[in-house]
Amino acid sequence: MKKFVCAFFLLVSLSAGPGKPLHAREIMAEQDTLYVNLETALEIALSENPVIKIADRSIERAVYVAKETRSGLWPGISASGAYSRTLKKQVMVMDFGGQSMEIAVGTDNNWMGGISLSLPLIAPALWKTVQLSALEIDMAVEKARSSKLAMISAVKQTFYSHLLAKDSYGVLRKNYDNVALNTKTVSDKYDQGMASEFDKLRAEVALKNQRPGLMAAETAVELSSMQLKALMGLDIEYPVIFEGSLAYFEQEVTPQGLMPTQRLSTEDNPELAQLGIQKKQLQMALQATKASYLPTLSLSSNLQYSSMNNNFKFSTYNWFPYSTAALALHVPIFSGMKRQQQVKQSRLDMKSLEDSRIQTERTLRLNMNHCLNQMSNAVEELASNKENMTMAEKAYSISRKQFEVGLGTWLDLSASELALTQARLAYHQSIYNYLYYLAELENLLGVNHYQNH
Repeated sequence: MKKFVCAFFLLVSLSAGPGKPLHAREIMAEQDTLYVNLETALEIALSENPVIKIADRSIERAVYVAKETRSGLWPGISASGAYSRTLKKQVMVMDFGGQSMEIAVGTDNNWMGGISLSLPLIAPALWKTVQLSALEIDMAVEKARSSKLAMISAVKQTFYSHLLAKDSYGVLRKNYDNVALNTKTVSDKYDQGMASEFDKLRAEVALKNQRPGLMAAETAVELSSMQLKALMGLDIEYPVIFEGSLAYFEQEVTPQGLMPTQRLSTEDNPELAQLGIQKKQLQMALQATKASYLPTLSLSSNLQYSSMNNNFKFSTYNWFPYSTAALALHVPIFSGMKRQQQVKQSRLDMKSLEDSRIQTERTLRLNMNHCLNQMSNAVEELASNKENMTMAEKAYSISRKQFEVGLGTWLDLSASELALTQARLAYHQSIYNYLYYLAELENLLGVNHYQNH
């Protein structure tokens, strides 16, 4: 029992594109207790979990960043205005027929207002930056898909862990009831003088020994339920009943679900997909760096109006226009070898990324092999454990009848009851192992099969 509890705690301690619209909130508003199966748990998690919401916002943010970058291709228009007050006018001295004359130049009020326009006509580096921002959207979408797949896998595995804890608790509860019944039988026989006091004490001790394991299993059920609710984005105190049993998924544990890793495609694996997008980003960044060697051409124009007066009678002001248009050509010649070093850095990054992709694919194949081996073992174990459970049930029934009529000993009955409990636990464990590694394999492959349930 201790091994089961430890294994359970390890298995249920899991870390966590937008899901389809849900009716979960409506359901929760209409009833006090929420009854949830696997599909409903996945549906709620893909809508309510904060991790999924953050991933969806990252896509929206990437779209805004791309629009911000594309705005550099549009004309830039700005307006300006200025007012200055002459505190002391400039004095000019002029000579007229040998006599000097002082003339104050300027006006008290000086007004100016205008509009300026700038437009990049040829900007290769900017064009590549716009393309690079589009790849940021692809990366955000892929990361959101990765978050969704990881969430589906985590919810599935935690849901299966909860069913394992619940089924195991049911097995231990039956075991406790059987031991209690056997203890009562021994006590009745003791009262009739058909059993020794030693047998009676031994049965009572065996019954008391069942309590810690039963309480630990009950605690495991409560803990797994809280963890599953947390993954679903619900309050852990919210009343939820998770429906189902591992026996319901027994038909899925078949050899037909297994295939060699050579036939399993890794194209949809989210990690490899992100590395593929990163490769495109590095290639585009390299092109943008090289594009900075090229000349740029821009157009600028401005229109201004100015007026100079000594009063504030605006209706009498005369406004004088002034306008210009210009083409600016920028030719980069030398920048201290800065761009050359950037190109070399980009090429090294691309080589490192390729090595990372190779290592990731190898690790992925290894993990896929591990999942398939565990699933294959679970298929064989299920067939054996199911047959063993049937025989253990029959053996316990025979041992129970023999003990009641006095043809069997308490030790024989206790041994058969223990064997039955172990067979039932092993049966549920083999189903759980298959489902757990199937969810892990689906996450590695980047597929989503949760609607099949």
